[in-house]
Amino acid sequence: MMETIKIQLIEDDPWLAPYQNELAERISIFKEKLASLISTNGSLYEFAGAHLHLGFNYDKKLKGWWYREWAPSADRLSLIGEFNDWKPNLHTLTRHEDGIWQIFIGDDSPHPLTTPSLVKVKVQNGLNDRDRLPAYIRSAIQNDKTYDFSGEVLGTSSYKWKDSKFKLESGLAPIIYECHVGMAQEKEGVGTFREFADNILPRIAKQGYNCIQVMAIQEHPYYGSFGYHVSNFFAPSSRFGTPDDLRYMVEEAHKLGLAVVMDAVYSHAVKNIAEGLNDFDGSDNQYFHKGGRGYHTGWDSKLFDYGRPEVLQFLLSNIRYWMEDFHIDGFRFDGVTSMLYHHHGEGEAFDHYDKYFKNGVDKDAICFLQLANELMHQIKPNAISIAEDMSGMPGVCRPIEEGGVGFDYRLGMGIPDYWIKLLKHTPDEDWQVNALWDVMANRRYKEKTIAYAESHDQALVGDKTLAFWLMDKEMYWHMSLGDENLVINRGIAMHKMIRLFTASLGGEGYLNFIGNEFGHPEWVDFPREGNDWSYKHARRQWSLTDNKELKYQWLNEFDKAMIGLLKEGEVLGAASAQQLNMDEENKVVIFERNNLIFVFNFHPDRSISDYRFHLPSAGVYGILLSSDDSRFGGHDRVNTKIDYKSIAYEHGDQLSLYSPCRTAVVLELKGPIVDR
Repeated sequence: MMETIKIQLIEDDPWLAPYQNELAERISIFKEKLASLISTNGSLYEFAGAHLHLGFNYDKKLKGWWYREWAPSADRLSLIGEFNDWKPNLHTLTRHEDGIWQIFIGDDSPHPLTTPSLVKVKVQNGLNDRDRLPAYIRSAIQNDKTYDFSGEVLGTSSYKWKDSKFKLESGLAPIIYECHVGMAQEKEGVGTFREFADNILPRIAKQGYNCIQVMAIQEHPYYGSFGYHVSNFFAPSSRFGTPDDLRYMVEEAHKLGLAVVMDAVYSHAVKNIAEGLNDFDGSDNQYFHKGGRGYHTGWDSKLFDYGRPEVLQFLLSNIRYWMEDFHIDGFRFDGVTSMLYHHHGEGEAFDHYDKYFKNGVDKDAICFLQLANELMHQIKPNAISIAEDMSGMPGVCRPIEEGGVGFDYRLGMGIPDYWIKLLKHTPDEDWQVNALWDVMANRRYKEKTIAYAESHDQALVGDKTLAFWLMDKEMYWHMSLGDENLVINRGIAMHKMIRLFTASLGGEGYLNFIGNEFGHPEWVDFPREGNDWSYKHARRQWSLTDNKELKYQWLNEFDKAMIGLLKEGEVLGAASAQQLNMDEENKVVIFERNNLIFVFNFHPDRSISDYRFHLPSAGVYGILLSSDDSRFGGHDRVNTKIDYKSIAYEHGDQLSLYSPCRTAVVLELKGPIVDR
């Protein structure tokens, strides 16, 4: 009889015991795959080195370029480009038994491959004859007139990195600034890597963030896709600059103490044949599943076959490539829910554990994600991996040996959805503080969460920023100093409270989308036919917060103070918060986290003097942060300069303070009461 192995995930959650076999199989599949890769390649790291063999690689010894392409079903491959005047008969590749085609082009050949040089590969399969971009191409350039993309062969980068002093700290609690390079400038146009490095990174560092999460780095044909329809996985998007420009941006981030997390889109790929991988060798079953299984109806894109060794190698090599060639510190994996299940989470209510472990689970995808996390942490032990999973699958952020998938964090996707729903449908006076608490505290034991009140998703066209939900059109007319307006007053007060409540209670990390820290108005809408190809809403209006005559500066200053509190108080790395007081009638929530006391009064008009609550420790308390400070647009109703002494009662020590409506304060224990 086979011995039942002990799985820590089940030890921590006995309700998972019926899925012992499924979790054991998850561990077994990973171990067997890893052992197989080590047996045939020496290590997982070596297996993830396909980019050093496939694609274009310069041979210093032979003095020339190797070009290799995996296209097992193709009948003929020819390299064409500027170097041979796009003539297909001059450089025909030779096929090998493993489905890899190759050619060597010496520097002394009649048509040497000089760099930079635009290229394509002509792929023939039966009657199909298509000019394609090489799968491992490291740069893709769009023609300004024809809008056609070509691959670009660049010489070996001579970039001299100067970021050796930057080290990812063990146990770093990420305070993430989610950003998009193209829309980061105020101009109506596309920003660049260098503009972002020089103009935006200093702002982010000044606010106190310790990590940037950069969207849309991988090349994508349609700018309006927000970078989620990737065509060329090894190519930084040329619309933002050169690969060396990206290296400069990462280096500057590191100099400012910012880790760089990249949005990684491995859940799907653009369906375009001209620019992408779709039907590359003419088989309809190379990088992607064949037929309907290889197509995501909701996203209109192609789905990878994670069980195919060459596809697995392509994706893992991509991870190694970005981490080594561009010093990327981690990845936020997009669309993990779609990967985990054959049904991609569409129309599924994850209301029973069966749905996480029984029918519909994509075991090949789970194994890929486990291997990806293993590889990342082999390359950088303190790398940051984040899963965008809305299904809540148990173990996504637990170690692989415990039955998990190996991610460090999951995005708390239910939190921003809850805030928007609340603001849309529930008057302030009907808010339920216990419901607020439940949403923030609802996360799995030992699985860390990145909390956020809003990300790019909430700001996209069809929705709007949190500030705009709160203040809407009044922001156009009443954001000048001295212009008193009830809607604006409420909006500024609630914006601060919502963000502090989310950051302090909702997770072990925190995320903000670019510009939302100062209450950026309106929404995000990239150029498209429907808006006459306008960039008006695909930019960030920094002048709003820089203008000292406008109220945006108040929100920006509060964000800076809040981030400072999270870091100095080591709030995010601490154990979960403990309730001290839940008062539905007065809409007051009080909790303790890492020895700090957080007091939130969400009531729209009830300010309470001599508000008393029990304390975990007696002593003298001082206020570290008050959202009602005038420098944050408040009314200075809270005296932050005095000490608050605990009062001894029969059932424990209490504290008394004035709790104004729509105000949050944070207190710290300064010491014992000496005259008690």
